Amino acid sequence: MSAHRRDDLCGTQKPTAADDGVSAGIALGFSLKYLLDVNVLVAWGWSDHVEHERTVTWIAAAKQQSGTVLLTSAIPQLGFVRVSVQRTGGQLTVNAAGKTLADMVGSLGSAHAFLADDQSASVFPAWCQTSSRTTDAHLLKLAEAHGAKLATLDTGIPGAFLIPAPTAKTR
Repeated sequence: MSAHRRDDLCGTQKPTAADDGVSAGIALGFSLKYLLDVNVLVAWGWSDHVEHERTVTWIAAAKQQSGTVLLTSAIPQLGFVRVSVQRTGGQLTVNAAGKTLADMVGSLGSAHAFLADDQSASVFPAWCQTSSRTTDAHLLKLAEAHGAKLATLDTGIPGAFLIPAPTAKTR
């Protein structure tokens, strides 16, 4: 098991791209809020996840930007716990996954806020045609209702912020 480790969150990599999804808005003086999708929490929390480095890099850049708030809500938090327990075949307990999540969120410090879910789950946008998109649609609606962007690794969510892939490092 390669669960989240605190050293994954140190932010040792400095963002170099001007268009990292954070710097561009801050340069204009905007305060940016991002609701972290389930897949972002899972990639961030598991060092063996294919998108771990991408997520760690972006979160580190976001934490360094004054005014940026990284939001979580119950659905992404529960999703992290569920996926973490499932991916270990039950070797990781629900409580251990919850503790890992608490450590991750705690490492964000003042850059984190919990967003209470105040949106109904009875109306969905036209692009949400399958059950596999209902959570995406709901989280997007929740983020937008609170002036935030849904930060995700999923393509095809209209209006969401796709976390950029790290730029190639020069030698």
